Amino acid sequence: MRQEALTGSFMETSKSAFNIAMEISVYSLIELTHKLEPVLSDKASILTLTYLGGPQYIPNYNVMGVAKAALESTVRYMSVELGRKGQRVNALSAGPIKTLAAAGIGDFKSILKWNECNAPLQKNVTTLEVGNSAMYLLSDLASGVSGEVHYVDAGYNIMGMAAVEKNDAGRTVFSWDESK
Repeated sequence: MRQEALTGSFMETSKSAFNIAMEISVYSLIELTHKLEPVLSDKASILTLTYLGGPQYIPNYNVMGVAKAALESTVRYMSVELGRKGQRVNALSAGPIKTLAAAGIGDFKSILKWNECNAPLQKNVTTLEVGNSAMYLLSDLASGVSGEVHYVDAGYNIMGMAAVEKNDAGRTVFSWDESK
């Protein structure tokens, strides 16, 4: 994925960048699952990674948001088709974590700070927490779960507005405002 597809104008996304994002983020799941189908057990669990930028606008995510929305829809369609065989398909949507992939997202440090200040748990998640949720979804503990997007983001996905609080003067301020 080229950097300009994430940081430039969304409307100026090239066809090539769009196709690359869709192939890597969406079609790869379909193709890999299809090729593995002959060896998958009747209780197989398939898991993919997504991000909140699919169902909601996230600055500097651009074409990847569209690709993640398509990926989440693909999870639902695959879960119906593979569910007939007893196989499950889910997506795990992790909050922002410092990774190599995240390094390509513009102003990522601000996204981490925003999430920490506005998530109900007032923190960012760790790779261990994401891994634990993945283990749950892949295990028999989630034998009745398919076609879902499971959020591991300290609750950030439920927020409709930035976190606010009252200062000493009774004025509403945002939780990250240093001049409270």
